[in-house]
This record gives sequence, C-alpha cells and structure tokens, in this order.
Amino acid sequence: METIKFGFKYFKKDLFISIIAELFSFIGIFAELLLPLISGILIDYVIKDTAIDNESGGIFHFLLTGKFGAVHSMELFFSVAGFFLILVALRIGLIYVRDLIQEHVGLNLETSLRYASYDKLMQLDSDTISDYNSGELLQILNSDTIMFKELFCHRIPYFGDSIFMLITTVILIASIDISFIVIPLLLAPIMIFSVLTFKKKARENFTKIRSNSSALNLTTQENISGVRIVRSFVNEDLEKEKFNKVNMDFCNTNIKQVSLTANFEMTLNIIKQIAYVGTIAIGAFLVMKGNLTIGYILSSSTYVVRLMADINSVNNNIVNMQQQTVAGLSLKKFMEKESRTPDNGSANLHTDAPYIEMKDVVLDIDGQRILDNISLSIPYGKKVGIVGETGSGKSVLLKTLLRMKEITSGSITIDGHDIKEYTLETLRDMFSCVFQDVFLFSNTIESNIAFSKPYVDQKLVKEAAVHAQAESFINELEDRYQTIIGERGIGISGGQKQRISIARCFLKNAPVFVLDDSTSALDVNTEKVLLKEIYDKFSEKTLIITAHRFSSVTDCDEILYMREGRVEERGTFDELMQKNGSFARVYKIQMEQKKNKEV
Repeated sequence: METIKFGFKYFKKDLFISIIAELFSFIGIFAELLLPLISGILIDYVIKDTAIDNESGGIFHFLLTGKFGAVHSMELFFSVAGFFLILVALRIGLIYVRDLIQEHVGLNLETSLRYASYDKLMQLDSDTISDYNSGELLQILNSDTIMFKELFCHRIPYFGDSIFMLITTVILIASIDISFIVIPLLLAPIMIFSVLTFKKKARENFTKIRSNSSALNLTTQENISGVRIVRSFVNEDLEKEKFNKVNMDFCNTNIKQVSLTANFEMTLNIIKQIAYVGTIAIGAFLVMKGNLTIGYILSSSTYVVRLMADINSVNNNIVNMQQQTVAGLSLKKFMEKESRTPDNGSANLHTDAPYIEMKDVVLDIDGQRILDNISLSIPYGKKVGIVGETGSGKSVLLKTLLRMKEITSGSITIDGHDIKEYTLETLRDMFSCVFQDVFLFSNTIESNIAFSKPYVDQKLVKEAAVHAQAESFINELEDRYQTIIGERGIGISGGQKQRISIARCFLKNAPVFVLDDSTSALDVNTEKVLLKEIYDKFSEKTLIITAHRFSSVTDCDEILYMREGRVEERGTFDELMQKNGSFARVYKIQMEQKKNKEV
C-alpha cells in the first residue's frame, strides 16, 4: 500500500481523466456482457418459434413486443442483429477511447517518474550513489519506471475492470437462474487456493528475475566500458563465461516463471471445463423441466465460463501487480534515499575573491582515518600544491572543499562562514575542477569545453582551448571543434582528454581552480607550458593542484607533502628542499629518473 501511495503522488494529476476512462471501460464491458443475452434471444425467438410471455427476453423484453418484428421473422432477425451490432460498436468505441486515455496517462506518468528519479540521481552524492552498481541504477531509472507506470495506467484499471466484470457476470447469471451459481461456488475454493499459491511463488520469482536483470545490465555495461582492457589481456573467453552465467541465470528464472504460469493456466483451464460441462448439465436439466429455454443455456454457459475467466483475469492482474510492485518498491527506496551530503544550506555564496580556511579537518570513512587534523589557509590568489604517496589523501582533501566528502570534525570556511551554511550549488560554483578520472560526454569537443556555459561564444571556447594547449591537436581533426568524441573520451588520447577537461575548467573561469593530478598524461614540456599559462593568464585565481610529479608544484606559494592523511611537511619549494626531508628525497629521485630517460 505504501508503494501505491508513493506512486499516487505522480499519478494524481491525471486522476480525473483516468476515472473518465474507467467509466468508459465499465460501459463498454457492460455492453459486451449483454451480447450473450442477445444471442439467446436470437436462438429462442428468431431461429426457433418459442412462445412469448411477460418474462421472455429479460431486460430485452422490449425487442419481443412486436414493434421490432414478429417471432421467427426476418424483421426480428435484423432488429436483434442491429441491436447486437450497436452494442459491439459501443464496446469497441469506448474501449478504443479508454486505451488512448490510458496510454496518454501512462506516458505522462512514466515521464514524471523519469524526471523525478533522474533529479534524485543528480541530488545524491557520489558516496550514496556508490551503494548501487551501474546495473542497478539502469534498472531503477529505466526498467522500473516503465514497469511501475504499468501498475497505474494498465494493471489497476484492468483489475477494476475484472472486478466489475466478475460482479456483473454473477448478477446476470443469477437473473437467468440461481442454480447456475452453484458450480462457481463449489469451484471457488480450489480457484482461490491456486491463485494464492501462484501469487506467492510468482512474487518470489519476480524478485529473482529483477535481480538477475540488474546483474545482466551490470555485466554488459562493464564489458562495454572495459572492452579495451578485456582485449589487451586477451580475456574474452573469461568475460564470455561470466556473461553466459548471468545470462543463463536470467533465462532460468524466466523459464521458471513460464513454468509456473503454464501450470497455473492448466489448472484454471481444467476448472473452466468442469464449470462449462456442469453448466450445460444444469441447463439441460432445467430445459427438460420446462424452466429454461435453449437460448438461455447458451447465455448461462457463456456467463459461467466467462465468470471463471474473470476470476483468472483477477488473478493475472494480481500476479502482474506483484512484479510491478517489486519495481515500484525499488524505485520508492531509491527516491527516499538520503544523501550523505545533505543540501541544508540556505545562504548563497557570492564572492569573486573567496578566502578558504581549513581548521583541524578530520575525515573518517568506515572506521579508517583518511584525513588527520589538516589545517590550511588559502587567501584568494594563493597557489597551493599538494603531493604525496598514492592513497595519502590528496584527492579526498579536495573533495572536502566541494562537500563531495563530509568531514568528521574540524571546519572548512569560506570568508569566515562554514561551507555547510551555503547551498551546494553556489558553493560548487566557486570552483573550476579537473578531476583525476577525466570524463568527457559523447558530444562535440566544443560542447565538452562549453559544458558550464552551453551558449557561450565560440571565440571563448577557442581561447580556453589555446590556454589549455589543446588548440593544436583539435585543429588537426577533420571536424575540429565539431568533432564528436565517444563515451568517456574514447577516440582521443589520455593527454588530449586532460587538455579538453582543463579547457572546460578555464572556460568556467571560477575564482578557484582545482586540478587533481590533471596533467599526469601530459609530457613534461606540455605540462610546463600549460602551468605557465595558468600562472600568467589566471594569476589572480586561487589554484589548488595535486600531483604525483613533483615538478608540477615547484612554483606554488605553498606545498603540502602528505602521508597517510597527515601533512608531513609544508612550505615553499626552496624551504622543503632545504629541509632535505621526504619531499626533497622524492623530488631528487624523480629528477634523476627524468635525466636517465633523456639520456
């Protein structure tokens, strides 16, 4: 019920038109259920010459008053046939309109769910998103939204149709002869037991199907992203084996569902045949006693079989609702997921010269100390270099500035105010970032550079590319800035991807530049020219740069050497070299290695 309540928030705007569609459906169903009575009249009073009394024809007695033709006449035949066609046309027309409305409502709901789930994805921080693998996220944002909208635009309305049909059919059977209700009543316990058993097994299996579908999505996505790694290690056979396993698991759970459904359908068919034969037997007995006409046997047997089909339809809708409820529950849990970095700030950060200060910053993740009492003052325009061993906490330190990681204790302030007081949007707008894991969209080079300002003049895009040392290789491409690069930058080299990302950073032109080991794929000379551009063209900007190559930070105003989350050494380049500590030792080793390569 909570899942239905969750979905209703997005569905309620189309509630009125959905009710109209359901009313159309009820009228159409009622018209369809009247057809067996018309067929009975055709047999009894057109084909046969049955005597007429005041109860003849039931609710269609008016057809037998003589106004539409005498009994056993062609005039009556055409009248009855015409009325039959009117009911058929009414049913077809109303169901057609209902289907159009339901599809319209369904597409609206699906679109709303996609908007909401994607918006939620954008709100969640990376740590929270990492609770899901990519296969699960694709399942939630794509398959689950489609499946869940089916619950509201098809399954619940069809369930209502089945209940209406069931009740109306019982009333119509009883109006013919109450004796015909006996067989459905006797068979109902068997039917209910079968339905409940199937419902339980189907729900369990649908959960497995969804899980296996998620695993299949994940395996496929990983192999698409990692195809070059797979080929370089000549490991295609292993990946095929992994894929075959998850593919077979998905296949087997679906086969099991088919088997469950087939067994249930067989049980229902047996019950329906028993009901049909039993109805004919009761009808024959009533005809022989003179209590019923031949036409009514046709009508009643049709209704009893229809009644069993209605019960089956109710069950099918319940079973399908299980699958769609599982999808809705997953979507609901995702939408209710709380970000570990809540956007609770209310103040807007508006400054062209932010003063950043970190005091005794501590960060613990899963009981492990990642940052240990980091203090750092960064007045506007200062150039800070951060170096250290892999895993020393350099990148994490940068993420705390943007609240991509929430510190455990201590404080980070901008212009004297804790960064938690600011909205995430205005806080992050203060930074132009190039992250260690470069990401480029499947779009043109121009669009990737202009990501922060999609409608900026192309002249500014080219200027950013020139400053990032990307202009030369871009001009060598056939379509230059209109060249479409593949997903994650496939089609260009690592150094070219980094330069496009740096150009994207320059174009945003925020007060603080954050470069997280973003020149690692560049040769030393290109890096030197690029850094000189930053110091010359963006001299007024604050620069925070992390690097494994110590030569990248030699011109910084202050350098931090980190080890195991702590600042082991700090100072200018000359001061650190004079200390002759860890920084100086690693720097000398790197310089020696560089000389050996040049030789």
